[in-house]
Amino acid sequence: MSTIHPYHKFILSLLLLLCTPLVWAKTWNVCGDCEHSSLKETIALAQPYDTLLVQKGTYREYEILVDKPLMIKGINYPIVDGEKKGEIFRVTSDHVTLDGLFVINVGVSYTKDNAAIRVVQSKDFTIRNMVLEQLFFGIYLEKSSHGKVYHNRIIGEAVNEYNSGNGIQLWYSTDVEVTKNHVQGTRDGIYLEFSDRITISENVSMDNLRYGLHFMFSNNDVYTKNTFENNGAGVAVMFSKHITMENNIFRKNWGTAAYGMLLKEINDAEITGNTFEENTIGINIEGSNRITYANNDFIGNGWAIRVVGACYTNRFEGNNFLYNSFDISYNSKLNDNAFEGNFWSSYTGYDLDKDGIGDVPYRPVKLFSYVVNRTPETIVLLRSLFMDIIDFSERVSPVFTPDNLKDAQPLMQMRP
Repeated sequence: MSTIHPYHKFILSLLLLLCTPLVWAKTWNVCGDCEHSSLKETIALAQPYDTLLVQKGTYREYEILVDKPLMIKGINYPIVDGEKKGEIFRVTSDHVTLDGLFVINVGVSYTKDNAAIRVVQSKDFTIRNMVLEQLFFGIYLEKSSHGKVYHNRIIGEAVNEYNSGNGIQLWYSTDVEVTKNHVQGTRDGIYLEFSDRITISENVSMDNLRYGLHFMFSNNDVYTKNTFENNGAGVAVMFSKHITMENNIFRKNWGTAAYGMLLKEINDAEITGNTFEENTIGINIEGSNRITYANNDFIGNGWAIRVVGACYTNRFEGNNFLYNSFDISYNSKLNDNAFEGNFWSSYTGYDLDKDGIGDVPYRPVKLFSYVVNRTPETIVLLRSLFMDIIDFSERVSPVFTPDNLKDAQPLMQMRP
């Protein structure tokens, strides 16, 4: 049996290498005084896997179609100005990278969701180090997968919901990483719909008109180390399952209908290590089941946790409830959820055996919270002597509040 000589194997390997697209890839310089001064025209001339180096300057172009694998990299943040005429970048190819461009003036439309960057039915894409301003939608991923949206700055000027778009939107997309972005002044900072296996981490979403994060019908997603601050209504999580939310900060989401996080029809989730600070409502829960709430901090909220619908088999453990007006609000006398080993700043029990666990169970639901739910105007009586008396009476002999909703092992010291 014949064998291939090592020299011939080397030649064969070299030929195969020379036939790959990357070996023949070309770099194109784009600038006002260069041979190639237009992004559209240069993209049309380029071959797959080429690189476009876009030099500093202003490029007044829109509806830029990227329909082949390319690296488009800005040098010193050149400006791509859409002049409010429409969408600016539209990516329809796999293996596209957009890096280091300053994109402004997306056209506002009442019939189309124009975006600074739209990625359509593509995979293995990267959008990084972009600055997007004066936008309608920022980055819009449509039926795309296996991409990265990394270290972008998206600044909108949203005033009304009807003529503003979302900062980062994913629609029917999967396996995408959204990391270290700053989103501000849009309708929803980050929005997901029908998007699974998405990782959203280390982003800041603040001062948005509606939600810092909003997602629906999106399963098996992970949200870690994000900050959602001073948004119209905080974060809305709806009709999804197998969600992990860890080590996020929900802060200063104030308003008559505001909350740190809204959970509606969420099942089988893990909400751990988060901070809910100075929100009207820390977490508003409706129809959500089999969720573990562990090691979270609820600090200075109006309501730390407000349950307004049927919620079953949830577990609250190791949480710190610190100086909230109401720790737990319930709208039913029935309880199927477990509270154990939490720290409550308003707990006044004792610990005779010095094991760090209170000897007297703590009942976190105040009768006054029922009164406020039915008659919001009575909030002016908060911390009055009369309310303290009726709350004490209800704790001693529950009539209106769930008699089995109690923490039988309240911590005497705050969890570090």
